[in-house]
Amino acid sequence: MTKLKNDTFLRALMRQPTDYTPTWLMRQAGRYLPEYCATRARAGSFLNLCKSPSLATEVTLQPLARYGLDAAILFSDILTVPDAMGLGLYFADGEGPKFERPLREEWEIRDLAAPDPHDKLRYVIDAVSEIRKALDGSVPLIGFSGSPFTLSCYMVEGQGSDTYAKVKTLMYSRPDLMHHILDVTTTAVIDYLNAQIEAGAQAVMVFDSWGGMLSQAAYLEFSLPYMARIMAGLTREREGRVVPRIVFTKGGGLWLDQIADCGADAVGLDWAIDIGEARQRVGDRVALQGNMDPFILLTTPEAVSAEARRILASYGKGSGHVFNLGHGISQHTPPENVAALVETVKADSPQYHR
Repeated sequence: MTKLKNDTFLRALMRQPTDYTPTWLMRQAGRYLPEYCATRARAGSFLNLCKSPSLATEVTLQPLARYGLDAAILFSDILTVPDAMGLGLYFADGEGPKFERPLREEWEIRDLAAPDPHDKLRYVIDAVSEIRKALDGSVPLIGFSGSPFTLSCYMVEGQGSDTYAKVKTLMYSRPDLMHHILDVTTTAVIDYLNAQIEAGAQAVMVFDSWGGMLSQAAYLEFSLPYMARIMAGLTREREGRVVPRIVFTKGGGLWLDQIADCGADAVGLDWAIDIGEARQRVGDRVALQGNMDPFILLTTPEAVSAEARRILASYGKGSGHVFNLGHGISQHTPPENVAALVETVKADSPQYHR
């Protein structure tokens, strides 16, 4: 493989010295970019875009052509894993993702099996290889998966939900069945991420998008232990260097101390917690990734830059900070505001690394 020209992101995740704070953005390849919308229109649908390695490569690279970002992230969707389990993923117009065959009956849950990523998810693994080649060592490539709990929510609900009544009812009434879903899904995620690493991903991230809606007791039983199992099961080194591991629970600030002990190298933060306070709590256990409110990007370049400077100052001096958003970019974000963010972090962060 080509030698990596910019490894600032990987060094920051391992809390090693860097010259500046690296930046990448959740959903950095998305509908706020006109070039992405053009490629998606050519693909015909979101799923077609995900399932075409060449088009997934094209949109992965688009934000890197616009902005001085320090990492690329595989273009895919967290729900490819339950789709590969046979649940029948589809996207209804204006309604988001849905499953044709959500888990409703006990026999369906008992029959659930982890897919072979080299078979059912071959298109993702091929995309990782193709993206890695196209990057030509410019910046690292991030692979990712949804967390077992978040994937299980969609698998049981059959779609997104405001209340998650079905999955919570199952969780509290039949914890044995919920744990079975989580157990199988954990195996699937470990296999999937290791296949991505083998194909060229240089860091991996687990998105626990819905863990924050749990009670503390439920989070510590149904979400965090399974992410810890994933961390322990991942390939640790590839191509002569460590493959860093990131976990992100949206709404997980209450459990930051426990999350920091799950085996990850870095913890993603949403915007609800001050990053300086978070740094005091985790000490030198993990790096931190975050944590600008993405809706600030709907304002002005001046407001975006001011908030970026505030977050940099809150984290303070030293390594171990990857600048990111507290969640994904809104599709209504003006592209010039993203430019203001990336340029501000690049210009203002070196003072914190001297």
